[in-house]
Amino acid sequence: MTGPEPASADAVVLGLDLGGTQIRAAAIAPTGERHGRRAAATPLAGGPEPIYTACAALLAAVLADLPSGMRDRVAAIGVSAMGPVDPWRGTVVDPPNVVDLRDAPLADELEARLGLPAYLDRDTNVAALAEHWLGAARGCRDFLYVTVSTGLGGAIWRDDQLVLGPDGTAGEVGHVTLMPDNGPRCGCGGIGHLEAISSGSGLATQARDIVAAGGSAFLEARSRAAPITGRDVADGELAGDAACTRLMERARRAFAIACVGWVNEFNPERIVVGGTVAERQGERWLEPARAEVARTALRDPARRARIVPAELGNDVGLVGAWPLVKGRHGDPVWRARRACG
Repeated sequence: MTGPEPASADAVVLGLDLGGTQIRAAAIAPTGERHGRRAAATPLAGGPEPIYTACAALLAAVLADLPSGMRDRVAAIGVSAMGPVDPWRGTVVDPPNVVDLRDAPLADELEARLGLPAYLDRDTNVAALAEHWLGAARGCRDFLYVTVSTGLGGAIWRDDQLVLGPDGTAGEVGHVTLMPDNGPRCGCGGIGHLEAISSGSGLATQARDIVAAGGSAFLEARSRAAPITGRDVADGELAGDAACTRLMERARRAFAIACVGWVNEFNPERIVVGGTVAERQGERWLEPARAEVARTALRDPARRARIVPAELGNDVGLVGAWPLVKGRHGDPVWRARRACG
């Protein structure tokens, strides 16, 4: 199977960002501009078919609204999805928060419904492609992208390319164990993982345990209005709630310790940090990590590494669709869905 020709420099790509709560779609121009951007809630009941249908409908609507000159240049679909994924076969493998997509052949489904080749990778890998192209990692040959949002994940960019690993799961940095004996349980089933301590979903789970134990009047009041979220915990810290303050301090501390490990292990030029939790915290989240790296990491890697905020915001998964397609369109390894190794 030879596959299609490589994408041209003026190709337009349909971008799809499939998350646990929302699906976003847009056409991505070679400049990174987004056209016809749309969003819808992710349907979380009824198996994979409603998700396939919603994704295809958004993409079809974006495509239909493009001017004819731009529509004629659409080469393929680039898909960002929650991990883990098999990027060679284009399947979502075992997402802990969307069980209906276990072993879901998402890329093949979109190809069949849209009549365009589709290329899929984990959301953090697509974000790393975007930040390297137009964001905070421009010009870097070695960096880590880390997102602290509902979950906590990452991507490894080494010698100017993504590191995937034989199963496509390299960069799952949220599942490093920091509290093996008495830490909170992660969505993957592990104990004391960074994601369980520092992500939005991890903070929410810990907060619910505190409410059940009667440990926070602030959180108890919030829980009566709506399900507790990580943002409630951050708001509680700002309001002076002691339990929320402990959770947020531990979350930032755990992230800072993890950064030391990443600096020592990967020797990156930059750690680019995105995601809603980190973005809302800003320097309050990043500065403790910088200080801990400077204090305890190996001297030369610590001097080199810069910990910086991501630049592309919520559209990072859409922007990254263009370099994703550009790097894979026309390569039979991806079109054949051939597994690595």
